[in-house]
Amino acid sequence: MAETIHTEILIIGSGIAGGTAALYASKLFERVTLVTKEKNIENCNSYYAQGGIIYRGNPDSPELLVQDILYAGGKINKKSAAEVLAKEGPDLVEEILIKELEIDFSKNEKGELDLTEEGGHQSRRIIHSEDQTGKKIEIALTQALYRQKNIEIISDFMAIDLISSSHHSPNPLDVYEEPEILGVYGLKDGKIIKILSRATILATGGIGNIYLHSTNPDMASGDGIAMADRAGARIINMEYTQFHPTTLFHKDSKRFLISESVRGEGAVLRNKKQEAFMEKYHPMKDLAPRDIVTRAILSEMTERKENYVYLDLSKVGTKEKIKNRFPHIYHSCMEYDIDITEEMIPVVPAYHFSCGGIFTDIFGKTTLKRLFAVGETACTGLHGGNRLASTSLLEGLVYGQRAVDCIYKNWKKYKKIKKYEIPQWKVTGDEKEDKALIFQDWGTVKSIMWNYVGPIRNSKRLARALKDLNQLADTVEDFYLYCYPERNIIELRNGIRTAKVVALSAWKNKKSIGAHFRED
Repeated sequence: MAETIHTEILIIGSGIAGGTAALYASKLFERVTLVTKEKNIENCNSYYAQGGIIYRGNPDSPELLVQDILYAGGKINKKSAAEVLAKEGPDLVEEILIKELEIDFSKNEKGELDLTEEGGHQSRRIIHSEDQTGKKIEIALTQALYRQKNIEIISDFMAIDLISSSHHSPNPLDVYEEPEILGVYGLKDGKIIKILSRATILATGGIGNIYLHSTNPDMASGDGIAMADRAGARIINMEYTQFHPTTLFHKDSKRFLISESVRGEGAVLRNKKQEAFMEKYHPMKDLAPRDIVTRAILSEMTERKENYVYLDLSKVGTKEKIKNRFPHIYHSCMEYDIDITEEMIPVVPAYHFSCGGIFTDIFGKTTLKRLFAVGETACTGLHGGNRLASTSLLEGLVYGQRAVDCIYKNWKKYKKIKKYEIPQWKVTGDEKEDKALIFQDWGTVKSIMWNYVGPIRNSKRLARALKDLNQLADTVEDFYLYCYPERNIIELRNGIRTAKVVALSAWKNKKSIGAHFRED
């Protein structure tokens, strides 16, 4: 592969946000480049989304959906971002997912799209493909991307840093100009290459790997947040880290997500005395917003000194209905000898989603010229303090397309970049990374974030988190500089920087709203 690649549009990330952006860009531009750090581009946060994606309920309206989004978000959402999602989202679901990609969404007995309900929704408006909606979307989207001849897909590409005019230009006078992003440096097949682009879209997904207990895959290390932060982009609302109420509790299992749609179909949370307890905490009971359900579960666990609570599916329906509606959850639990058709599921909360991110307008534009961000790594203000269930896939779909549309309409502003203007990456070290040190440092980050910056926070814990993370960050930065860049050390560096951003945001915000809860 060449040391330098020139492209018109560079997209970093292959989930629904990045994939949608690339697919739409291929219809408008001659050359599109999509990079992802995974060998299989389907492997991303979107792939693991179980529940579904918002479509249209009956009765329903954009105004009603906006109302639900604002309520779940503690009414600190950017209303215009919610209105965009509610107005444009259902049409794009129909145009792209149903008609263009022909996603096999589940049907009811009448042969109509099966609408389900989740926490915080006033209407059954969510469509799904069994309990593997994200997987079905990612497979179809990936196939569509590979069919486009003008999309260059580079997998197994570990982005190192964004190329910034203020940081990487050989002209010292460029520091006086408004900074702009010109592409990315990245690691491919052991070599560092640069990709120069007239516009760059970050779609790098979530940050869950910085937490000890998370529903996210291990690759969710906050790369986009860290790179944008180093480049000088504005980052906001990072204290609003959503914890999913129900993940499988088992000593041999990673925190496997038990979709909110299970409760939408009638499942009930119970303590070890088999008492249904959500009525004590919220009028919507088991379908209350996620932050409320999470704290209710933790309260029950603390009060009764229990390690988990139970999710009872007996009201969902027959054994066959449960197996057919939730086949992935059924088979995954059976791997641990838990038959969800006959026994309750032990569940606990775990980190799930970042409501904050790289600040953007409703077109995905960041505070840096030429740089856009979409999906979970971005923050339009859509989610406010807490995300409404099943908005994440829709957000990626809507804002992935809007970002490309904005670039296309303003294309004359994005001048070509001359090859000789940007130098090759300067390697500062040549030592091999020490995997034992990386493993230990990741463990430290995860424990700090879970114990001090978890679902329930206070000033002392957050101050300790910042102190410990700052010390660790200094150590890891030295470690990074004397090593030849490899994926593990790059991810660790990014994870620590992202963790610091989250902890600092949480420490600064003294008010409890949504997913950010201060007990002091």
